[in-house]
Amino acid sequence: MTKTLLSLGHGFSAQALASLLVKDGWHVIGTTRKPEKFDKLKAEGVEPLLWPCDLTEVLSEATHVLTSAGPDAEGDPILRLAGDDIAKAAPNLEWVGYLSTTGVYGDHDGGWVDEESDLDPATVRGKRRVKAEREWLDIPDLPVHVFRLAGIYGPGRGPFAKLRRGVAQRVIKKNQVFSRIHVDDIAQVVKASIDKPNPGRVYNVCDDDPQPPEVVIEYAAELLGMAPPPAVPFEEADMSPMARSFYSDSKRVRNDRIKNELGVKLLYPDYKSALHALRDAENS
Repeated sequence: MTKTLLSLGHGFSAQALASLLVKDGWHVIGTTRKPEKFDKLKAEGVEPLLWPCDLTEVLSEATHVLTSAGPDAEGDPILRLAGDDIAKAAPNLEWVGYLSTTGVYGDHDGGWVDEESDLDPATVRGKRRVKAEREWLDIPDLPVHVFRLAGIYGPGRGPFAKLRRGVAQRVIKKNQVFSRIHVDDIAQVVKASIDKPNPGRVYNVCDDDPQPPEVVIEYAAELLGMAPPPAVPFEEADMSPMARSFYSDSKRVRNDRIKNELGVKLLYPDYKSALHALRDAENS
């Protein structure tokens, strides 16, 4: 029997997962607000669905659901528009995934957190995520799995792209550390959960090597044969309010659960291996 994934808010991470599932014969339906993306989605083997829309019919077909849409000031946009339909479909779904963020843990001054750590987000965005996670987990009979993603990078997204556009900054802030994850590792973690469902479980999705942001920029510039951008104190850096807000959290995120429970072996366990692979793929 063909499995069908309904991907709500079909973005960067969901596209990487879809590429794995389509190869395995899955039917993937991806929602988008932009009709101009339809041709691209079809070329990737994904059936496009214009959002917002009535999900009643498509939920009757779906065996699995992935939601990537972030909450806004009014809450989770998917639950706001289709929560009742999702609740009704819950008993017929085999697996549901919610893509969240490690921002729910807040600031730990560079210390370690795991899935059992208290949720104490430092930003409005993080507080909204905590609320959305709970709303999804509280839907009766819905087999929800929560994935708290670290900083995402991959082809066309990350330090290489910023360096080439001339917008990369080597921002220096004392004790600032981030965890990261390559988009292909997100895809394999989520697929491993689909293969081994455990409703209600929460997983941190990150690599093994948290690092200060300036270290990663310096290494990426070295691989490209470029001079690294000049060091800029955090207080003087030219950043959008959104970019600046990321620096309110400093922590190292543990990923033992995806290894021990899902059997995941990271493709890119650290930023150096990931950046080498990205550069080699571009060169080829």
